[in-house]
Amino acid sequence: MDTRVGSKGALPRSRVSEIQRARMLNAMAEVAAQEGAQNASVARVVARSGVSRRTFYDLFEDREDCFLAAFEDALGRVAERVLPVFGGSGSWQMRVRGGLLAILAFIEEEPDLGRLLIVESLTAGPRAIERRAQLVAMLVDAVREGESETKRGYGQPALSAEGVVGAVLSVVHARLQRGEADSLIVLVNPLMGMIVLPYFGPAAARREGERPLPTLPPRPSARRGDPLRDLDMRLTYRTVRVLVAIAASPGASNRQVAEAAGIADQGQISKLLLRLQNLGLIRNVGVGPVRGEPNAWRLTSRGQDVERTIREQTGRTQP
Repeated sequence: MDTRVGSKGALPRSRVSEIQRARMLNAMAEVAAQEGAQNASVARVVARSGVSRRTFYDLFEDREDCFLAAFEDALGRVAERVLPVFGGSGSWQMRVRGGLLAILAFIEEEPDLGRLLIVESLTAGPRAIERRAQLVAMLVDAVREGESETKRGYGQPALSAEGVVGAVLSVVHARLQRGEADSLIVLVNPLMGMIVLPYFGPAAARREGERPLPTLPPRPSARRGDPLRDLDMRLTYRTVRVLVAIAASPGASNRQVAEAAGIADQGQISKLLLRLQNLGLIRNVGVGPVRGEPNAWRLTSRGQDVERTIREQTGRTQP
């Protein structure tokens, strides 16, 4: 895609909608985790995301629709880690262990999303409960594959997988409710013991509990605070286009930024640039109108953080 200043296709409106949607999904996950899904009102999501109420209803039918979209986004991110492991080669036990470890590691890294998937989906409304039930059914099917690897059963085959999945979710649910999301990986051995017990018996369960804990790569460093959250302005279509235009062509003049952002009114672009400058997001490195030379706009370090966050969130979420 051509992102040079002056290109009318520098940042399509659909891309800005994608950014705004990502902001609201992140806000929904945060509000639901901190206040509870029942208290994740449209007003709170809008306030946290910095996106207008009108834009919210352009993208979502209601609060539950936004919650479901956040649920699907979180589920997709978990699947990116779990499916390559569980769908790979190896015994059922090893594939289940790898998948379980991937889930627990993800929740440790993204506790708000883990809580949204496991805890808050129970109180987010009938559609969310139904979607959660579908997810549980998928997990049950994955566990039931253990039946094909053993000729003897230590439980009721039709109910064993349901019981196992319910027990595992209950344990993780309790830890999340107590705010212990940072210590889930140590549960991988005892949880695996619970999973294999109905299919391979007590001796196999005991062996799972005695396995050495896996060595994981270093956990990603804690993310810095969201630079978009404290902005004293709405994340509008024009704001995003202006920031992206300046990032693409440092030193662009008012006219060049206006062309790239699709703003024909020079008075509007001047006011928007001044406001972004007052917020500390851009700075003028040109001589400016005092000496008759054009302005030359660059992002400040804070502006770079904001623009980078916008692009990261755009890449993570599909409309």
